[in-house]
Amino acid sequence: MTDATVVVTGASSGIGRAAAEELARRGARVAVLGRDADRTRDVAASMTNAEPFVADFASLSDVRRVADELLERFDRIDVLANNAGGLFSRRSQTVDGYETTFQVNHLAPFLLTRLLLPRLRETAAAGHSVTVVSTGSVANRWGRLRLDDLDSRTRPWFGGWQAYGSAKTAVLLGTRELARRTQGSGITAYAFHPGFVTTSFGAGSWMLRLGNALGNGGLAVTPETGAVPLIELASAAEPAAPSGTYFDGLVPNGRTSKAARDDTLAADLWTASEKLLDLDAVTG
Repeated sequence: MTDATVVVTGASSGIGRAAAEELARRGARVAVLGRDADRTRDVAASMTNAEPFVADFASLSDVRRVADELLERFDRIDVLANNAGGLFSRRSQTVDGYETTFQVNHLAPFLLTRLLLPRLRETAAAGHSVTVVSTGSVANRWGRLRLDDLDSRTRPWFGGWQAYGSAKTAVLLGTRELARRTQGSGITAYAFHPGFVTTSFGAGSWMLRLGNALGNGGLAVTPETGAVPLIELASAAEPAAPSGTYFDGLVPNGRTSKAARDDTLAADLWTASEKLLDLDAVTG
C-alpha cells in the first residue's frame, strides 16, 4: 500500500476507523471521511499520513462538496472504500427528500463513486491497481428492492430492517454493475459482509442493542475483526476474485437474495440512480 491513496468513508469510528488505521500503517495515504467533524479530525490526527474530510451522507450537497475536495487534493485514488451507512429505526427523510436509509446506504455512496470514477479510471490507466470496496450485509437476503418504490414509502417499516436490507441489496447490485461498466479498465469492485460487529451502528434498534449486549459474551466480533475483509480486499496485490464478487467475511460468493444477483436489475438501478441525481450517463 506504500504511496497508494485510499478514501475510507464512515472512517471516524467502527470498522471504517479500524480499516483506515491499518491501511495507514501499511503505508497508504488515507483520506478519513466522516460525518462528525471533531471526531474525524481526531481520528486522522492519530495516524501518520492521513487527512480528514467531513461530509454527512444525509446531504447530497455535502457529498458533492467532499468529492470536489478529494479531486482537488488527490491526483491519484487507488482505493475507494464505501463503508458509511446506517440503520434507522424510525422512518425519516433527508434534506434532499429521500428516505434516509436509501440515501445514506446507497444513493450518497453511489454519487461519491460516480463523481470520483473519472479519477479512478485515470489512476488505473496509469498502471495502478484500483479497487472499490463497499460494505454490504447479509441483510440483503430480506431486502425487497423495488425500482418503483426505492424510498420504501408504501411498505411497512419493521424498525427499518426491510429498508436496510433493500438498501444493502442496492449496494450489491451497484457493485455488480460497476464491475460490468469498468471491465477491462484495471478497476475491480467488491462488496463484503463484515459479520455482526460491536459498534454504535444502529443504536436506535432494540434488536441491535440486545445483540451488542450479548456480544460481550462472544456472539459479536470487534471492529478490528470486522474490518479485515475491507483491509484485505483493499490491499490485495492481485484480484481476490472476479470483479463484482460479494464476500461473506473473507469467503467469496457469499449467499445473497435472488434480487442481489439480478444483472438486469443492477443496470436498471444504476440508470434510475443517475436520473435521481441528475448525472450525465455518458460520463460514467
